[in-house]
Amino acid sequence: MIDLFVSAFATLFVVIDPPGCAPIFASLTTGTDAAHRRAMALRSVAVASTILVAFAVFGEDFLRALGISLDAFRIAGGIMLFLIALEMVFEKRQERRENRAQDVIAQPEHEDVSVFPMGIPMIAGPGSIASAMLLMSRGQGLAQDLVVLAALGVVLVLTLVCLLVADPLMRVLGYKLEAMITRILGVVLAALAVQFVLDGVRAALT
Repeated sequence: MIDLFVSAFATLFVVIDPPGCAPIFASLTTGTDAAHRRAMALRSVAVASTILVAFAVFGEDFLRALGISLDAFRIAGGIMLFLIALEMVFEKRQERRENRAQDVIAQPEHEDVSVFPMGIPMIAGPGSIASAMLLMSRGQGLAQDLVVLAALGVVLVLTLVCLLVADPLMRVLGYKLEAMITRILGVVLAALAVQFVLDGVRAALT
């Protein structure tokens, strides 16, 4: 159970990247009062949580309805996560997130950033949705499913904390330290992604 929790936590933490969401949130809420930033942070995590839990619990049934095998999804999800890992290692993912944030800032009508882009796709993006579904598919029985959901809950709470303390967090971390952490986590995610692909291929061939 502990191994499953650690594996699920590590995967979801790397994919969602709570520290990486902090500077984006800070830039999107610049000039607003503390109450507004707090409301946006809470709503962002609430929206993302609803989406991720829904896909984690009902994702397998959704795939079955589409005629997609779980093994095929493991392989496809692993490949997608590997591409995300490459972006993290070469600092392309943060650049893409920042460009999306700038597009939102340039359009004044986007005052509520909790749904887009923070809730979707910053927190509940394709990578985190796929990760939640893949991790739930590895669980055997209700107890292991609850362990995965607990890991997801912890990561989402950490994400909320990072959003609430975005400004001081960025002053402490700084750009260089954040970039170094992102690259290290990218390597970890690449290894986890390869493991997902191997699991899918092994299951498909047996």
